Amino acid sequence: MTDHLAQAHDLLATHPIVDGHNDFPWALREQVRYDLDQRDMATDLTAYTHTDLSRLRAGGVGAQFWSVFVRSDFQGDTAVSATLEQIDVVRRFTDRYATDLRPAVTADDMEAARTEGRIASLMGAEGGHSINCSLATLRTLYDLGVRYMTLTHNDNVPWADSATDEPKAHGLTRFGEEVVREMNRLGMLVDLSHVSADTMRDALRVTEAPVVFSHSSARAVCDHPRNIPDDVLESLPANGGVAMATFVPKFVLPEAVAWTREADENMRAHGLHPLEMTPAAMKVQRAFEEANPRPMATVSTVADHLDHMREVAGIDHIGIGGDFDGTAFTPEGLGDVAGYPNLVAELLDRRWSPADLAKLTWQNAVRTLRGAEDAARAAQTTRGPSIATIDQLDAAEPDAAKSDAAEPDAAE
Repeated sequence: MTDHLAQAHDLLATHPIVDGHNDFPWALREQVRYDLDQRDMATDLTAYTHTDLSRLRAGGVGAQFWSVFVRSDFQGDTAVSATLEQIDVVRRFTDRYATDLRPAVTADDMEAARTEGRIASLMGAEGGHSINCSLATLRTLYDLGVRYMTLTHNDNVPWADSATDEPKAHGLTRFGEEVVREMNRLGMLVDLSHVSADTMRDALRVTEAPVVFSHSSARAVCDHPRNIPDDVLESLPANGGVAMATFVPKFVLPEAVAWTREADENMRAHGLHPLEMTPAAMKVQRAFEEANPRPMATVSTVADHLDHMREVAGIDHIGIGGDFDGTAFTPEGLGDVAGYPNLVAELLDRRWSPADLAKLTWQNAVRTLRGAEDAARAAQTTRGPSIATIDQLDAAEPDAAKSDAAEPDAAE
């Protein structure tokens, strides 16, 4: 392992990690209300977060999709304004640390950042509730630099089902399909983490561009609804997209699923949202963990998922999306963003070739974003911005609406 760890660092110096999902902006909101002086990324933030500049460098991260997440109990204009606040803080810290971070909205920007020795700083919106059923709001997020949108978070949106809510639309409604088409036209990646399997399949049927799973692992290895079924993984080569394995223990280790459910109930018993990451919430989580030792996921656990995803989807269609600062618990050896070399070393132990690892860490994600850009250029030659509304498209019953393949009258 020692030799392989040194080899991992060498590989990452040339083909760094593109990480699909990091919730550091939400940690800034929860902990210090976006006060960057209190959470200076240029200092050691180990006591507070999974992320700072030094640890990003130590982990070999070359491009980071920052999640501009807001919880799905934020609704309507509240969700939109909170998302704008998240975007604002990413733009502020990218500007503040310009020596280390480079704003990026294209695949060429990512490559330029790598050439310059900076970390490409991209954004992804986590949940369709952030657009409040408005395609104009979707376009505005794109104009502000958002390059993927996760169609749902933990709860359904009116036009798409979540993996962790009761089915309602049984996939995408007609308006949901229009959201996917408009994202294709813009060049915004359709992110299928968090969505139900039916929503995944509907989106893959409708999309004209490669999709991304920004932080999801293999359901065949850990049977959690947040993970990707094999039939969906098998469809990625035809689509051209990428599935980015996450590290969250309850999504990668079957024994951790029930334990995390109990931890979530403990949070609610203390009047806290299970996803809350304030200092008070983390104190409750740590106390529960001390009293109830958790099943421990490891680097090997995550590698098992990547082995399976590689076998089913192929080496050209997998990546990494850690979900750091979006989870209270992490695997042993992947405790923060400095841990990526440990995973690469584990894969080297498993006889992954340097060429395959270069695809996993860098090339696949860059190619997928470039594919979305190419699809957008093609789409923009045939249609303009859609002004369709959810009331227009989803007035009929969902089953009837989904069987109607006609283009919406309101699309320009």
